[in-house]
Amino acid sequence: MIVEVERSNRIPTQARRFEMVERKGLGHPDTICDLVADSICVELAKHYMREYGQMMHFNVDKALLAAGETENRFGGGIVKRPMHLIIGDRATFNSLDIDGIVRGTARRWFNENLRHVRDEHVCIEPVLGSASAELRSLFAVASSPLSIPSNDTSALVGYAPSTLLEQVVRETELFINSAPFKHEFPEAGEDVKVMGFRHDESIELTIAIAFVDAYVESESYYFARKRDMLHAIDEHIKDSFDIKHLSVEINTLDREGKGMEGLYLTVLGTSADSSDSGQVGRGNRANGLISLMRPAGSESYAGKNPLSHIGKVYAALCFEIADDLHKSLLDEERDEVVVWMYNRIGKPVGEPMAVVVEVTADTVSIESSVKSIVGEHLNRIDDMYKRLINGTSRLGY
Repeated sequence: MIVEVERSNRIPTQARRFEMVERKGLGHPDTICDLVADSICVELAKHYMREYGQMMHFNVDKALLAAGETENRFGGGIVKRPMHLIIGDRATFNSLDIDGIVRGTARRWFNENLRHVRDEHVCIEPVLGSASAELRSLFAVASSPLSIPSNDTSALVGYAPSTLLEQVVRETELFINSAPFKHEFPEAGEDVKVMGFRHDESIELTIAIAFVDAYVESESYYFARKRDMLHAIDEHIKDSFDIKHLSVEINTLDREGKGMEGLYLTVLGTSADSSDSGQVGRGNRANGLISLMRPAGSESYAGKNPLSHIGKVYAALCFEIADDLHKSLLDEERDEVVVWMYNRIGKPVGEPMAVVVEVTADTVSIESSVKSIVGEHLNRIDDMYKRLINGTSRLGY
C-alpha cells in the first residue's frame, strides 16, 4: 500500500475569492432517490447479518423516481397520477423476500420524511436480479473484515475543514426542513434546494422551496408568506454566522400577477409530484453537499454494499480521515487537507492500493503522523463497517 503525503500548491477554498456550494434538501427528487436507496441498503444488510450471520453480495445503487402528475389549486390540489420509484441492481435472494424488504423500507421512508405523501401517491417497483457467482463469492473468501475483497475498482476523495459557505448552505437547508420552521410555515414543503455563492466576503443564497398548495389560499397570501419565510431565514443565518454581506432570495422564478403560472406550488411538498424526476447519484456527495470548487469523484455512495463496495466505504472514510488529520495536525483557520483513496476489484477493502494526502502546510514535520493516523483508521475499518450497516454513519444528508 502506498501512502503519499504531499504539500499542496492550491489556494485553500476559504481563501479563494469565489466559491459555489449547493445542497439538495430532504424532499428533492435526487435526494429522495439517494436516501431511499441507502435506507434499503441498511435494511438488507441487517437482514443478511441476522438471517445468515454474514454479509451477502448486493447493491441497490440504481434508482429512478419518475415524476407523477398533479393539478394545483388554492386550498389543495389533487394527485392525478402517482410518482413511480424504480429500485434496481443486484441482490442475493436465498430465502429472503427481497422485493418485500425493498417495498416496505421505501414506503416507511416516505411516511417518515415527507409529510404529505401517502402510500397511494407513489408506486414502488423493485427490479433486482441475482448477483453473479463471482461477486457472490466475495464474502466467502474473506477471513476477517480487513480482508473483504473490493467488488469494484474506484477512487474516492474527502476533505476538511468545511468552509463558511459550506456551513451556511447546510444550515440553511436544515433550518428550513426543521420541525420549528415547518410549524411556523406549514406551506414549506420538504423539497428545498440551496445554492450558495461567495464573492470575497459577500454571500448570496438562492433558495427553492416547494410550497404546499393546501396551505395557500391565494396568490397574495403566497407572496406574503414567502416574504415572512425570507425574513425568518435571513435572521436565522445572520444570528448563526458572522457574515459581512448576506443576500437571500427565494423562488426567483415567481411572477406576481400571473396566478398559478407564477407560483412554485406542489400538492405533496416535492416537485416529484408533477414536474421533476430524480435519480441516484445526482444528489449530494457523502458529506451532504455539492461543493463545486472541491475535488470530487464519480462514485455515488447511495445503495452500495457497506462492506465490499469502496464507493461507499471510502466515501465515508476519506472524509473521516481528512477531518481527523485537520483537527490533529493542522492549523484550524489556515490549513486544508484532501484525502484520496484508490483500490482495485478483488483487493482487500482494508488495504487500498494508494492513499494520497495533500495538505496546505509543510509536510516534513507531520508526514509520519499523517501516515500513522491513516493506518489507525484502516486498522479499525470494521468499526466503519458496523456504522454503515447500522445506518449510524449517515451519508448524503
